[in-house]
Amino acid sequence: MTVDTEVVETEAVESEAVETDAVETEAVEPGVTEVARALAEPLRWRIVHLLAAQDLCVCHLVEELEVAQPLVSHHLRVLRNAGLVESERYRYWTYYRLRPDVVSALGSRLCQLADGAHSAGDRRRPCC
Repeated sequence: MTVDTEVVETEAVESEAVETDAVETEAVEPGVTEVARALAEPLRWRIVHLLAAQDLCVCHLVEELEVAQPLVSHHLRVLRNAGLVESERYRYWTYYRLRPDVVSALGSRLCQLADGAHSAGDRRRPCC
């Protein structure tokens, strides 16, 4: 009977450790979720891809993407709120550019996750 009690206690400690790691990760990187959410939408991904090559104004994006201007403006606002894009006034137009530091930080975090990933069955948590 003592062996069963030890196993249950060990499982409870492991479960608490996993939950704590998830909370600590989100506390350290609060913007990762917002950036990932912003990039998850296909049109926003296309906008980011275009802005990676050069600074563009809304009229350029409307032409390239073949969508309505209000839709492009909405997606630019989401990308700007997530910190992925910044804007700059130039004469009568507002140009948008990608913030490579934010994209690089997300890429680094994803690489860390890939490096920490394990093979199937390597670190399997025991079931109840």
